Amino acid sequence: MTLRLILTRHAKSDWDNPLDSDHMRPLNARGQRAAPAIGRWLAGNHYLPQQALVSDATRTRQTWDRIGAEFPAAVPAQFEAALYHAGPDVMLRVLHTAQAQTVIMIGHNPGIAAFAHMLLAAPSTHPEFSRYPTCSTLVAEFDATGWGDVRYGSGRAVAFIVPRDLDQSD
Repeated sequence: MTLRLILTRHAKSDWDNPLDSDHMRPLNARGQRAAPAIGRWLAGNHYLPQQALVSDATRTRQTWDRIGAEFPAAVPAQFEAALYHAGPDVMLRVLHTAQAQTVIMIGHNPGIAAFAHMLLAAPSTHPEFSRYPTCSTLVAEFDATGWGDVRYGSGRAVAFIVPRDLDQSD
């Protein structure tokens, strides 16, 4: 069976309010534009998740809300405190709990970039892949019977996109 993971870094966040904790920072205007553009791109390419695993931070929740709004049907989401600034091993543990064939995971750098690199047998050739800027999205596939069988180095990059590729961000 082929499993598909959509791995998205949260969209650009707002640093204007010095009273916001890191966990509470919302998206800025650029992030509010980028997230739905990524959602439209995913939907337009038929990369539709059936389950979402999302960090419980405000900016990741808002990123998910805007991406998910572009899909033809609602996708159940789990907001995971463990994904807030998680490293690759924690992200893999959370992914191992997934039940759907296609899953989207939304998290933070530097963990999400490291996780993407570690999951793939060969890195994406996109020039921004190593940097994994805000709202970057990797679509990877795995030949596995369940998410618990997914290991580092077992995935193949199907697509990688950044909002700038879609002309939605400045």
